[in-house]
Amino acid sequence: MLPKNMNDIVVIGLGNPLLSDEGVGVHLVRNLSTLGQCGPGVDFFDLGTAGARILHAIAGRKKAVFIDCAFMDKDPGTIRRFTPDDVRSEKKLPRMSLHEGDLMQFIELSRRLGECPDEVVIFGIQPEDLSMGEALSAALADRMDEYVEMIAAEFR
Repeated sequence: MLPKNMNDIVVIGLGNPLLSDEGVGVHLVRNLSTLGQCGPGVDFFDLGTAGARILHAIAGRKKAVFIDCAFMDKDPGTIRRFTPDDVRSEKKLPRMSLHEGDLMQFIELSRRLGECPDEVVIFGIQPEDLSMGEALSAALADRMDEYVEMIAAEFR
């Protein structure tokens, strides 16, 4: 059961906002939380590179929506909606740390703990630039309104 101040639905932005397009999830969750396009009853978290904090953010929820950059062999800026069952992660972690991790592994661990939401949705956006810098590449920045609309439609 969720604490009284938590909603059944959570939207989580992931990524490092200091590495250009790697931070697209963080940029989008900030935009979505201020625009109010997802309706009432939704919590928004900028978890950046939070790693294991994902487990606490989704525990006991009915629905979790993640937004992150994703390498999908698509044109830069391409956005895709998928579920954990639709994808297999190929992420290679150099070491084990609670500040890094593979989203798919955290979702699986949440399932094993019996705390995973019934519905998990992931919006992945193909990055163009992962160099140092806080600004998104033009390929992503020019499509922010499209991304917001697509993600907000998830709640209609």
